[in-house]
Amino acid sequence: MNPDFVASLMPHLIVAPILLPMATAALLLLLGDRRRKSKALLSVLACALGLAVSIALLLWVQHGDGPHAVGVYLPSNWPIPYGITLVVDRLSAMMLLLTSVLGLAAVLYAVARWDRAGVHFHVLFQLQLMGLAGAFLTADLFNLFVFFEILLTASYGLLLHGSGWTRVRSGLHYIAMNLMASTLFLIGVAILYGVTGTLNLADMAIIVPAIADTDRGLLHAGAAVLAVGFLVKAAAWPLNFWLPASYASASTPVAALFAILTKLGAYAVLRVWTVLFGPDAGVSTLFGGPALVGIGLITLAMGAIGVLATQHLGRMVAFCAIVSSGTLLAALGFGQPAVTGGALYYVLGSTLAVCAFFLLAELIDRARDMEEQPAVLGDMQTDDAFVFPANLMRTRDVNLDEDEQALIGLPIPAAMAFLGLAFMVCGLTLAGLPPLAGFVGKVVMLSALLNPAGFGQNALVSPAAWVLLGLLLVSGLLSIIALSRAGARYFWSPTGRPSPRLRLIETLPIGALLLLIGVLVWRADDVLRYVNATARELHDPRHYIGTVMAAKPVPSPVANGEMGLRR
Repeated sequence: MNPDFVASLMPHLIVAPILLPMATAALLLLLGDRRRKSKALLSVLACALGLAVSIALLLWVQHGDGPHAVGVYLPSNWPIPYGITLVVDRLSAMMLLLTSVLGLAAVLYAVARWDRAGVHFHVLFQLQLMGLAGAFLTADLFNLFVFFEILLTASYGLLLHGSGWTRVRSGLHYIAMNLMASTLFLIGVAILYGVTGTLNLADMAIIVPAIADTDRGLLHAGAAVLAVGFLVKAAAWPLNFWLPASYASASTPVAALFAILTKLGAYAVLRVWTVLFGPDAGVSTLFGGPALVGIGLITLAMGAIGVLATQHLGRMVAFCAIVSSGTLLAALGFGQPAVTGGALYYVLGSTLAVCAFFLLAELIDRARDMEEQPAVLGDMQTDDAFVFPANLMRTRDVNLDEDEQALIGLPIPAAMAFLGLAFMVCGLTLAGLPPLAGFVGKVVMLSALLNPAGFGQNALVSPAAWVLLGLLLVSGLLSIIALSRAGARYFWSPTGRPSPRLRLIETLPIGALLLLIGVLVWRADDVLRYVNATARELHDPRHYIGTVMAAKPVPSPVANGEMGLRR
């Protein structure tokens, strides 16, 4: 992709991830319910184009104007802080790309059969992508709330897609918890607006250090209420009981896309926390960091216990998402750029693995549920029923199956080989075992935690860092035990079932996601360089704040005298 061409589209390209799915959803509604193939093709093309836009934005922030490129777009052309502000930086570009990858994989899987299980699937899917893109790009709290509500409204419909009492019951829990979180979100925003007089994050960051001591308690209370709303969406303990049932009962492509929702909650915490309570916030610097570490550690522990306790593969994957979210929250709470960089690398691999695992779980269950073809007694030849072999001498030691047939030289069906290898890659990534991305992310985080002053320097390691080290090791052990048990049940147990038949359009997105996990390891140096630079910018947001506040509206034609010339 030509960098000059991408630069020529800036800053208008920033709004494209929002407008593209919104326009696609409107067009899909106009097509009606009968043109299912046309709607599916249009949805896939829109997701593919959205992926291309996300790649272009990531390339721009990485190779744009200066080492810390930040793009600002003012859709209403009003000055900051009065109008809507969209900002793309390293973090938002990375999360946009991750969302686009998951969206394309999920919609490809859905067109095989799931999009026909109900009405308006692709419309709701595009609105969900629109809400996610807007939440990652917005730079003010009110529009963050607006985009949260857009994606949540779409997710309510997607969660119920396919009908069924299980989906209705878990959907009610999901709706109730998210409505409560939205209420807390709105209350927190109102308190912060009352204290600071603005909702633009960059403008608030300038005001926070100057807030009087008598109002600082109210500031912290508003931030805490806002954080609780975010943590509900991030599936933090103890407000994450709704997630396993909801995700496990959702249709497969919907659950795969939902893998990004918990990371959105963590993203909101990270964005607001680092901007408002950065190094220039005075006495409020890193406010709530210890609480965030504690919540993350408990979430990690409870998620690992849930992975071991459940026997249902879909719930197991949902608990793996909770483990990933808890690890991310705990790492972010330390407020160290090196730890945050490792956490961002970890979230890339774990989110891709959770998405692929949700898609894979249905194929595994479908293969397990295939009915065995029973043998017809009348087809057996009675003369051959009790014929003993002529030579009873044992010729060689071989492993035998249930039918006393030698296992040596028996081919593994390609479908079962694919399912088994994919299960292994997802399991190793989520358990954090080498050589995959989960292991690399955990090693980077632990290296930074156990060497806070850098290698070769003596520094006191905090007790919370040791607790996180122990929980990462224990959670990895519990995860690999649970996943090994599931693998033995689904792949090694003699079932006598025929080999499943997999469709290419269902296996293609899974294979692509697993390939991306491999790319994260292959290009680990480049990815780590990117996420470490992202973490340094987050924990030193002065350039972000300065760039946003320096953005100016485009002068009107009247101001330039063009209207007078026309007259």
